Amino acid sequence: MLIRCRYTSIRIDAVHYCALEEILTAKRRRKSRHHEEDVPQTRLRLLADTLRGNDWLAGKVQLIKVPYMTRETARPELTRCVSACPNLRYVDLPEGFYNGEASSQGLRQELLMRCPDIRKMRYNEGAEQFFNFLSQKHWLHIETLELQRLKIEPTTFRQVISTLPTLNELRIISMPTFTDAIFQESNVVRSFPPLGKLYLEGVRGVTAAGLVQYLDRPETREFLTDLTLKRSGVSIPELSQVLWAASNLKTLTVIATVKHSLPLDPLPPLQSISLQVMHYDISPTEEYLNSDLVKPSDSYYNYLVSSLVSNSLPALRELYVRDPGLPDALLLAPPAPKFAGSRAQQPRGFAQPLDIYTKGLADTEWSFQPVAPEEEMFESFAALSPTRSNGGGRPISTYSTKAGGQGWSGEARRSVVVGNGVGGFLAVPSEEMPRPGSSSGSPGQAGWGVRPISYARPGSSHRPGSSHAIANAMKDDPGVRGSFWGGRTHRRNDSSASKHDLWR
Repeated sequence: MLIRCRYTSIRIDAVHYCALEEILTAKRRRKSRHHEEDVPQTRLRLLADTLRGNDWLAGKVQLIKVPYMTRETARPELTRCVSACPNLRYVDLPEGFYNGEASSQGLRQELLMRCPDIRKMRYNEGAEQFFNFLSQKHWLHIETLELQRLKIEPTTFRQVISTLPTLNELRIISMPTFTDAIFQESNVVRSFPPLGKLYLEGVRGVTAAGLVQYLDRPETREFLTDLTLKRSGVSIPELSQVLWAASNLKTLTVIATVKHSLPLDPLPPLQSISLQVMHYDISPTEEYLNSDLVKPSDSYYNYLVSSLVSNSLPALRELYVRDPGLPDALLLAPPAPKFAGSRAQQPRGFAQPLDIYTKGLADTEWSFQPVAPEEEMFESFAALSPTRSNGGGRPISTYSTKAGGQGWSGEARRSVVVGNGVGGFLAVPSEEMPRPGSSSGSPGQAGWGVRPISYARPGSSHRPGSSHAIANAMKDDPGVRGSFWGGRTHRRNDSSASKHDLWR
């Protein structure tokens, strides 16, 4: 069983950090006095010899990870490994393989003939012919497919994609021919298949109308759970239509650069009863970055705030925004109006806990601020026990469900925001942060103040009417600060930028 686990997932690297690493390094230095040995390439060659000499071990291999330079320079060794693994599902391949270069022809043939269980594949510009080969049903188990800058007609694309019965994730990057026509119903070719994850980047031809047409089918509407729109043709005013149509959507990522503010006409709120994680990354154009002008992105975040406080996203649990001032805007939410008759006051703000991750345009790390509903205020205070242990820490690898394009959220500075009982919110220290010291600044003494939200961060947007004015007032007048927060304030210490490993 131990050997099976070792050979199921294999990673070739220069250093494996095992107990014998120092001994092996010393032996390599003695043997290679006149030339420097390429350690990953040597290990890949030894792996190929082992797999080709033991069919039982080779049949256990499902994943092979190889460093970038090794898979670019050691293609013969990589080809020998691939040809020996009939159950291979995932493998790191050289860039020439994805571009259709002739130098990877041998590797491509071995992968097509010997590895029918491939689950993930990518095709870049120049590999249109090899993309069409998918219609010959070589890889029927592909689950993730990425296409970059391919020049393919919609009819051909639909014909090829219909031959992949297990396709779950489709990533489309900078493909001008990928437009709303892809989703149109036709009697000539099969319909666009249901997908669990759809990633669209630089695809201006896909609009909200096309996605709504795609989601109008029950089998696609219930299947799609993850949608990414990065510089796509779906505008923010039309985003509510897509959210309403995607009734089973769990994760939404919207990344856009805007030059103009939202129109003054009222927009329908962003509504979804299923959305749990949302990345809302709206940035202004470069001309606004170093100026004192009101950024057009402020109106987009105000629109998000109005959707949040109206309880239009009841299932939302994690929110990532490029605006450090967004928690401040939630802090200023006014009390809800009273209705006539015997109806009680409508709850204002959130009805569920929400973890907010904020980052300014010039920041390198996320700041974490969980928001709790007002009825959970006392439970939140009770949970902040100094005896509770901290289970967090720096991850040992960048491969994580929290990573990706948005960064590792576990490295964010943490504070807690709870309801203050009058429709606003109050910031208190989290159990994962050390207690602030006394007013004299000495740690470990009795007494502790309330940690406020960080206000002025590099790249933050100072929208008119935001709570930056309140923050400045509290800074200038200690009396205002004490009455508003209910305690003393402490300045947040900026931590260094996150470190990412060099594995590619």
